[in-house]
Order: sequence, then C-alpha cells, then structure tokens
Amino acid sequence: MSTTISILAEIPEELHETLKTYLETHPDWDQDRVFAAALSLFLLQNGGSDRSGATHSYRSTAKVYLNALFQHSI
Repeated sequence: MSTTISILAEIPEELHETLKTYLETHPDWDQDRVFAAALSLFLLQNGGSDRSGATHSYRSTAKVYLNALFQHSI
C-alpha cells in the first residue's frame, strides 16, 4: 500500500513556466509525477548512506523514482 503526502511549495516563476511548458508538451506526465521523479532523484543523488537502514531507504526511493519514470497513463 502506497501513501501519498501532499506538499505545498513555492517555486521560482521561471521554473514554473518551464514546468508548465513541459507538461503541455508531455500529456502523459502531470505535476505530481514530475515532482515525485525530481525529489526522488535528488534524494538518490544526495542522500547519505552512513545511517542504519540507509539501504532500505535507498531502495524505496529508487522504486519511487523508477515508478515515476515508467508509469504510463491508462
């Protein structure tokens, strides 16, 4: 079972315009999918592996990232 948590975040206008353009040209993506992919990639690249349980966390984050990349609209 997957839990979804809503996040309210302010982003620079330039980033918003770029995201809007991307979503207009990629109808199979939505804002939630983009943010899940971006945040999980950031955490994979920058998350430390010096804590206990880091392997489980890394795998869970990698799963979210891959699911975001390869999910298809039905």
